[in-house]
Amino acid sequence: MNLLYKYSSFKLFLISMLGAVFITYPNIASLPWELSFLDESKHSSHILFFIARYIFFSVLIWILIRYNLYKIKTPLFQKRLLYTFLIAAVAYLIYIGISFLIRFKSDCFTGTLLFQFFVAWIFCTFAGYVSVLSSEKRRKEQEIEQLKIENLQSQCDALANQINPHFFFNSLNSLAALVRKNDNKNTLLFLNKLSDVFRYTLQSDKKSLVTLKEELDFMQAFRYMLEVRFANKLVFDIDINQESMELKLPVLSLLPVIDNIVVHNTIDSEHIMTITIRINEQAELVVSNPIYPKLTPPDTNGTGIRNLENRFSLLMDKQVRIENNTKIFRIFMPLKT
Repeated sequence: MNLLYKYSSFKLFLISMLGAVFITYPNIASLPWELSFLDESKHSSHILFFIARYIFFSVLIWILIRYNLYKIKTPLFQKRLLYTFLIAAVAYLIYIGISFLIRFKSDCFTGTLLFQFFVAWIFCTFAGYVSVLSSEKRRKEQEIEQLKIENLQSQCDALANQINPHFFFNSLNSLAALVRKNDNKNTLLFLNKLSDVFRYTLQSDKKSLVTLKEELDFMQAFRYMLEVRFANKLVFDIDINQESMELKLPVLSLLPVIDNIVVHNTIDSEHIMTITIRINEQAELVVSNPIYPKLTPPDTNGTGIRNLENRFSLLMDKQVRIENNTKIFRIFMPLKT
């Protein structure tokens, strides 16, 4: 099958030649016997016709296999069978026409000839179909491999967030501000939330899908830290009914979305950021925010949202949608029952 994986022109030519030998084997086997019944004056023309038949089937197999490999993209075997049959039928008519033109029509309608076209038709159809199945299998294997890479990337991102100097220093600054205010109650609460964030991200490598409730519980801890950091200039408006809490989504889906909002927007007393989280009628988790672009665009490579899109595609076979009308940014994340 490796021959069909990397089908070079030479390999196709070789397969066509060998296939023609297999198909014309009855003619090869009977050639000496047929010559014994012919006058010597007709031996040359008979052998030439035999060679022409072999070349014809070599070309036919080459065309059929090439058409099956490169042109027919349908995974349906019946359609592939039909398309290949039509080409084989046209080739049969051409063969008959050529035979009549050269006045050598003794085997135009014999069972042997029809069987040879039948074998060429079935052989090339199966070759193309098996090649498509193999390609599909390899594509799935690549997707699974990509999923593993994306999961590892997600875990790395989560771990990176834990030790990200900005995240760490921002958290320490927020904590220091609480200490300076001698606000012991909120200081302890902040430490507990920080601990919850670290614990959830550390445990994320053992999960793929989590319930919306788990993700929102995690967000409550992260939300508190952000609200302390931005001193009420960033607020969350979350309205999710209890019936939707058991719906599932990839672990750590909300973190890159919220992080994306914080990184790309100006958040100050003149730009109060309200992050709204809802479930829409299509059972999608919708996170939206007003757009307050920064004067200096952040130096990011966009891997957070891209990784999120890939994880939804690979883990749930669904697509994340994004809307940006320059005033409101919305991201729609499908949920799984």
